[in-house]
Amino acid sequence: MACLSIFLAFLLTLTTLNGINAVEYTVTNRAPTTPGGIRFSNELGDNYTIKTMDQATIFFWRLFQQNTEADRKDVPRVSLFVDDMEGIAYASNNEIHVGDDYIEGIKGDIKWDFNGVLYHEMAHTWQWDGSAGTKAPVGLIEGIADFMRLKANYAPSQWVKPGEGDSWDQGYSVTARFLDYCNDLRNGFVAELNKKMRVTYNDNFFVELLGKPVDQLWRDYKAKFGN
Repeated sequence: MACLSIFLAFLLTLTTLNGINAVEYTVTNRAPTTPGGIRFSNELGDNYTIKTMDQATIFFWRLFQQNTEADRKDVPRVSLFVDDMEGIAYASNNEIHVGDDYIEGIKGDIKWDFNGVLYHEMAHTWQWDGSAGTKAPVGLIEGIADFMRLKANYAPSQWVKPGEGDSWDQGYSVTARFLDYCNDLRNGFVAELNKKMRVTYNDNFFVELLGKPVDQLWRDYKAKFGN
């Protein structure tokens, strides 16, 4: 019975009230006996993870100017699972799955590294992606998530430097750096772009917000940093 209880998912929930919007968070360690699962329990834990999920949600709402319930996705619960899997993490259907191998292999400050991954995945939970019409490019979706990570000061040293990359929608840190440049051109640009993507996506959103096609903005960005 003791072994079974260790193996069973341990659920811990927190409800946070943000105005009239309530979000419940759950954490389940489904790899409690692996090195990564053990490290998660000993060095991160459910309470810390839930607190960070809540902080990431509030940070997203503030950064992306989602000040009312009507501005936000209707997501009553976000669940995180530590799984016995390869890879770092992924988000799907308001669930975040984190690999035990990734947690085992974190070098340096485990909380700082884990927070960066968690902020990225929480952004996927809350961002708009145009899925009701023409869905946004995957690279842009990933870039917006990394933009949130960048603004939360969780950008790792191995990220590309400003101006590097092959295309504006290459994704992840490449696109995040480009979006940061665009955000400097118009304060709040990424928040406004995200709002426009609530129903559908169109490259022309860049023209509407910044007055130039996205390809021209990319060329300007590359020129600014000598690339």
